[in-house]
Amino acid sequence: MNAVVNENPSVRYAKCIELSRRIRWDIDRDVIRGRHLDPAHKFLPDGLTQVDRLPFLNPAQRLLMSQVQGRTYANMFRLVERFVSAKMLDVGRDHALGDQMALEAVVRFTDEELKHQELFRRIELLAADAMPAGYRFMPEADHVASLVLGKSTWSVLALTCCIEIVTQVHYRQSIEPDAGLSPLFKDVFLFHWKEESQHAIIDELEWLRDDAQLSDTARDAAIGDLIELVAAVDGLLQMQAAADAEYFVAHAGRNMSMAEQAAVATGLLDAYRWQYIVSGVTQPRFSKLLESLIAPAQRERIGHALAPVMQRAANDETAVSA
Repeated sequence: MNAVVNENPSVRYAKCIELSRRIRWDIDRDVIRGRHLDPAHKFLPDGLTQVDRLPFLNPAQRLLMSQVQGRTYANMFRLVERFVSAKMLDVGRDHALGDQMALEAVVRFTDEELKHQELFRRIELLAADAMPAGYRFMPEADHVASLVLGKSTWSVLALTCCIEIVTQVHYRQSIEPDAGLSPLFKDVFLFHWKEESQHAIIDELEWLRDDAQLSDTARDAAIGDLIELVAAVDGLLQMQAAADAEYFVAHAGRNMSMAEQAAVATGLLDAYRWQYIVSGVTQPRFSKLLESLIAPAQRERIGHALAPVMQRAANDETAVSA
């Protein structure tokens, strides 16, 4: 059930190398450039924060919501890139005595992911300077990476491919068009997007390569791993949404009713499920590739496992009286 790729993999790896060389950027010279995050600016656009689900928030609170979610957004990608870089080091060994174009592409990928981790670490420090004290990013990077890397390569590459495709979509559809965002925060995701564009291609190539080596039984087990990984991601989102809701309520500038506090917590979790799960698995580029690799019964199995999260993330707007 291998997908048909219209272009030779070596050619696609070579194109990724060429793009990597051409767009190579530096954190200080090109992205941060001595700037700071301005607390007067939004960090994340309304289309990602889904702040309109919370109509009782005033303009200052909507601004804070974008900053809280934007800070978590950057930290979440730093977390993801921790296990992505480790997995790419692993798969790169398969190319060491083989296709040197593939090897260079994967090595460049790994180097860029390490740079992205440092970029997001720097942004967290700038966010801490710009925002009130008390924010907590709950997931522990090494613990999460160990959990993820304990699963099959097929499932980790599937998850990675989904996440890196979604970074492309979020930037082009939501972040780039929003003129009200912090210029620095916007630049962070512009430069991140530039390198993630070839990373998504390499993810696809490595996923296809791994899939070609699997038996039907091994693929079925890998699908089970993928379902478990998505459930683990959802668990992290629930934990972080609760922490972010507590932080937001503490700094909202007024006492919120219990109903409003509950709506904030639900709104944050719905937004996070949309950002990190739903917007990825529903992306045609990802869903078509996944469907090309699996049987109808396996597709139904994945759909059944995802249904509760998909339904909760698609809840109607929460109407709460101020």
